[in-house]
Amino acid sequence: MPQLDTSTWFITIISSMITLFILFQLKISSQTFPTAPSPKIMATEKTSNPWESKWTKIYLPLSLPQQ
Repeated sequence: MPQLDTSTWFITIISSMITLFILFQLKISSQTFPTAPSPKIMATEKTSNPWESKWTKIYLPLSLPQQ
């Protein structure tokens, strides 16, 4: 029964890996990818609230003068 010759396996495996790498690179480089999304400019409407026209001030207990 003859022995299995494995001397060429290394070259075969390496060359097939290099070939697959090149094929995948060519496949990926031929793809067209969408451009990066640009920010959408939103028009904000100014709503008038009844409390915006009044002058209000909130006094915190720590901000009061010492007595």
